Amino acid sequence: MGSALVSPRRMRQYGVMPETIPKAPGARARVRAELTAEIKSCARRQLAADGAAALSLRAIAREMNMASSAIYRYFASRDDLLTALIVDAYESIGSAVEEADAAMRRDDYGGRFIAIAATIRGWAHTNPNEYALIYGSPVPGYAAPDDTIDPEVRVPTTLIAVLVDRCENQELVPLSSSSDGDAALAAPLAELANFVEGRVPLSVLARGVRSWGEIFGLVNLELFGHFNNAITDPAAFYTYAIAELADRTLTS
Repeated sequence: MGSALVSPRRMRQYGVMPETIPKAPGARARVRAELTAEIKSCARRQLAADGAAALSLRAIAREMNMASSAIYRYFASRDDLLTALIVDAYESIGSAVEEADAAMRRDDYGGRFIAIAATIRGWAHTNPNEYALIYGSPVPGYAAPDDTIDPEVRVPTTLIAVLVDRCENQELVPLSSSSDGDAALAAPLAELANFVEGRVPLSVLARGVRSWGEIFGLVNLELFGHFNNAITDPAAFYTYAIAELADRTLTS
């Protein structure tokens, strides 16, 4: 009786074709996924201890008691492993920022901006090594492939979306009212202007790019120790600075 409930004939009766039902991953696929995750975990420990430049597949193989040749079945090179870690980091902070923005009322532009900025700082403190990997100094000899582009733009895209929404619903005054100002920005902001489909003036778009830089500048200064002996309460200062930045970015 039980088997009849899931027979091919019964499934077709309800419009479900047997071939469309996803199959559970096989044992080999599960083992591969688990080993890939373990390799990444070992790599993250290496990042914490020695930095990205010292990342070594052979060292990871030794830690995992694998033959050095076996690890190359999972990552063909150090750069492939670095790329996987970078993509994971971008996806993680991107998801966190998008969730923070989605939790806010759509017309609360200042609240959305502040929530995004607070999430960036919070993620950086929770994941300092991953933050340093994607927003710190470039890794010598490593060139990021195109695979990293889509994950990388999730954070700035979310920030720019707040500015676009604000501009479309309540007009923002451009920083420069002259045609010369927009002309000067036409070349450097061409790709971004195309991305937002011309929905905001270039001077307003420039305001958003500058704010993006200021947010990460504040986080970098704090996380990499440049506020030491200067700012006694970085969290309070960040809260003040971001509120002021939100007002400056989103107010006409």
